[in-house]
Formats: sequence, C-alpha cells, structure tokens
Amino acid sequence: MIVGVPKEIKNNEFRVALTPAGAGMLAAAGHEVVVEAGAGAGSGFDDEDYEREGARIGRDAGDVWSAAELILKVKEPLPEEYGRFREKQMLFTYLHLAAAGGLADALLESKVSAIAYETIQAPNGSLPLLTPMSEVAGRMSVQIGARYLEAYNGGRGILLGGVPGVPPAEVIVLGGGIVGLNAARMALGLGAQVVIIERSADRMRYIDELFAGRVSTLMSNPYNIASAVQKADLLIGAVLIPGARAPKLVTEEMVTRMKKGAVIVDVAVDQGGSIETIDRVTTHSDPTYVKHGVIHYAVANMPGAVPRTSTLALTNATLPYALQLANKGLRQAALSDVSLLHGVNTFDGRVVHRAVADAIGKPYVPVQDIL
Repeated sequence: MIVGVPKEIKNNEFRVALTPAGAGMLAAAGHEVVVEAGAGAGSGFDDEDYEREGARIGRDAGDVWSAAELILKVKEPLPEEYGRFREKQMLFTYLHLAAAGGLADALLESKVSAIAYETIQAPNGSLPLLTPMSEVAGRMSVQIGARYLEAYNGGRGILLGGVPGVPPAEVIVLGGGIVGLNAARMALGLGAQVVIIERSADRMRYIDELFAGRVSTLMSNPYNIASAVQKADLLIGAVLIPGARAPKLVTEEMVTRMKKGAVIVDVAVDQGGSIETIDRVTTHSDPTYVKHGVIHYAVANMPGAVPRTSTLALTNATLPYALQLANKGLRQAALSDVSLLHGVNTFDGRVVHRAVADAIGKPYVPVQDIL
C-alpha cells in the first residue's frame, strides 16, 4: 500500500503524523511511504531522516495526496485540502467531525473512508489515541493559564502557588478524565488549590485516592459548577464525549460572575467546548480574547506548540493501527479489531459512527452493515 504523510497546514501546527522510525517500520512491512518535503521539520525530523528509513520525499502536498491510498495526518483537513480527497482513499487523523460539518460533507461526497484517532476505543472504554494528546493538553492548560494570569498578559496578577502568607490560586477543572487528571497534577505541583468537578462518584473516589485528598472533588451539577466557577482564578474545561459535541456546562451567566482577569482554558474546544462563552476557535498566533472581563484561551491544537514531545507521544500510539490499516486494508483491519472499528467515522459516503451522525444531523448506518 502507498502511505502518504502530508505537511500539516493548520495555524502553527508543527507536528507530523509519522516519525522516521515509523516510516521505517511501514517500509519494512513492504509499503511505499511518501512524505511531503519538510513535513517533519517542525518536530525536528529532516527529509534525509525519512529517506534513510526507506521513505520517498514528495515534492509537495499534491504529490502526496495523489499517490497515497492511506493518508496519515495529525489534524483534520482544512477546506483547501478537500479537493484532494479521492474515492476509496483512507484518511487516518484527528477529525472531530461533531464540530466540523463542512469537513463531514466533503468526506461523504468524496467517499473517503475516514478513521478518527479520537473515536478509536478500547474494550475497557479507554481512548488510546486521544490519551497521549490529552496528557499533553492537560499539562499545557496549566502552564498557559499561569502565563495569562500574569498582569502583563491582562490577568489578575496571581501566582498559582502563592507564597507564605498569601493564598494560592483557585484552579477549577471540569472533568476528571485524562485531561483533568493531568491538569490537576500540574496545578497541584505548582501549589494551587485544585477542585475537580466530575459526574461519576466512582471516578471521584479514584481521584481522592490518587491525590491522597490533596485535590477536592465536587459532583457535577449546575449549582456546584456555578459556585466553583465564581471562585476560580483559572477554569479548565476538560470534558469530552467520544465523537459528540462537548456539553455546555458553564453558562454565560456563570462567566459574568467570575473574577475580572480570571482565565478560561477550554481543552475541548475542538469538540465545541464546554463553556458557553467559548464561541470561537482561536489560534496559536492569536490565542485569546476577553469576554465579561475574563480571558478566554480557545486554541484547538494546543499540543502543536510542543511538537517534538507531541509527535513522539502520538506516533507511539497511532503506528500500530496504521500498520494494521496498511497491512490488511480497512475492511479486514476494522473487523479484526473492535477498537479500530469504533474509529471509522465515514465509509462509502455514509456516516458510520452514531455519535458523529447525531451531532451533525446525518443518517447513521452501522459500520458492520456495510463493511
């Protein structure tokens, strides 16, 4: 199979979907790997690194897209890439179709088989390809929040950990999943007061045991959320439902009651965000806006700012699935691996993931019925 790796074109996105080591493994399995010139530069990989592992360097994006049967990417294709889609082509990347109806339409019209990193789900319910980037984004959310709390960035002028005689910042984390735990770990390490709002009592027991009681937990309901948000210096949105839009847990009214100069970082913005005032997606080059006196950070590709770490962590997780797709083809690979089956979002012009279909208002067809 011909496997293509185009250069990412999203604003300040420096990750790449395949490392030279991964290219070598695909080549060793008998596949032809075509990597767009310069695709790995942002993550510290030169074209020569790929060539040494048996890959061919494509002169431009068109060279890669036109040749490849399987496209590996990091972020969802942008409108300028839709015209490159070909029927029967496989696309393996983060898609977030619940918040990207235009992309869904383009995939359906072109009959591209799209497999989403974020909906690949293991039998135990875990999301193995979302986990590494959730770990990165969760940790980054606290670094970012700390920076924007500084006065010269428009924040309240608060040090997260405080100092003796001065209380630390209040960090409120919505959601106790991978993002939330990593955000809490970083905030706690910096000395902040941390509260995680979670809807599962069992998960709260786990959090309490994990952090030995140093992180407080609250049951997720409108009263508790409103009360906690009002006290927050830093509010981190860390809520995700696989394939679906994030629920709006924080209303605009709640945001109006926040402290002036407080900071919101919504990690789930690429799924629509869990805070009502997150009404636009921002970029690394223009990452924030102010609403009701509160700084909003709504960058959809946060891990792109630390591309070396992110690329290595991501490809550690994605490569085994990419090898399955290349070795077996989509039909056999998906039917032999239930985790990969969950990842298929579109196939032969139809939406085959229920949560995605519901979110974008398209008919749902079970993938098992048409594979």
